[in-house]
Amino acid sequence: MSQEYMRERTRASGVLSYLVLTLAVLLTALPEPAEAAGSGRTVLVMGDSLSAAYGLAPREGWVALTAERMAQQAPGWRLVNASVSGETTAGGASRIEGELARNRPEVVVIALGGNDGLRGLPLKQTRANLEKMVRAAKSSGARVLLVGMRMPPNLGKAYTEGFAANYRAVAEAHQVALLPFLLEPIALDRGAFQADNIHPVAAVQPKLRDHVWPALAPLLK
Repeated sequence: MSQEYMRERTRASGVLSYLVLTLAVLLTALPEPAEAAGSGRTVLVMGDSLSAAYGLAPREGWVALTAERMAQQAPGWRLVNASVSGETTAGGASRIEGELARNRPEVVVIALGGNDGLRGLPLKQTRANLEKMVRAAKSSGARVLLVGMRMPPNLGKAYTEGFAANYRAVAEAHQVALLPFLLEPIALDRGAFQADNIHPVAAVQPKLRDHVWPALAPLLK
């Protein structure tokens, strides 16, 4: 082998050693993933756009505000928001097993059903999906808070009353905590909603947090 070849090989070997050492230092400096840290107990929120802060910065939504309150008043707990805009109870029912396995929560907040109602989906189907989620959460050992919704009267009395009754029936049948109507503090205030008249504005998100908190807090003890 020529001396020139040996010099090039030595130079390449040196560069490679430098890159390996640099990568090792960078990896050492990276923070631990939240899942690996294993600190604290978990609240898992399974919701739709109302819980996913639709049209807002994520930090402005009632779920993020609840996480901040938990940090202050229930140290040792963390909150995972697995809410998805547009989610139906069928979507939640299909996802919950994976979310339970991934996050291992001790408390699960189920805040789904609004999109079922807006689409006029069958009440029996919605109830079956809610029950599937509640059973899965309870089977995993988690405590459950079921957060209900209401439908506008234009869908008809039978549907709107049956829709609200679903949440009560599921909560009673499975003996879980119930908050009957997420939007109760703001429902009659048109100024509380974005232009679509469905999603609350940022200014009223603290009211939603304060509405949910008394139902959630006992489950954190």
